[in-house]
Amino acid sequence: VQLQASGGGLVQAGGSLRLSCAISENDFSIKVMSWYRQAPGKERELVAMMLGDEQGRQTNYAASVKGRFIISRNNAETEFYLQMNSLKSEDTAVYYCNIKATKNLRLSDYWGQGTLVTVSS
Repeated sequence: VQLQASGGGLVQAGGSLRLSCAISENDFSIKVMSWYRQAPGKERELVAMMLGDEQGRQTNYAASVKGRFIISRNNAETEFYLQMNSLKSEDTAVYYCNIKATKNLRLSDYWGQGTLVTVSS
């Protein structure tokens, strides 16, 4: 399984970006779709998550992005997104997509390669 993150770039403070994560396969059951980020010199942190259909696609956000970021997905579960609005300089980081999925009753973690978001003030 491969995840391909894209959509990062340079944006001015107050601007918007939309990140995408393409999933190479869909012959497993996705339990959680998430976006993480890692700023220079800091640990990786969870930004947004969406549970699977069985949990009603419930979403959750880090306090620092709540009300500004929105996680979503397509119905085929082949892509999911992070819409980032009202960006701030502190949102500058490498953003990683992640899924937790079961295949043959085994739960596994899959990561994308990361996409850099730079917010200029």
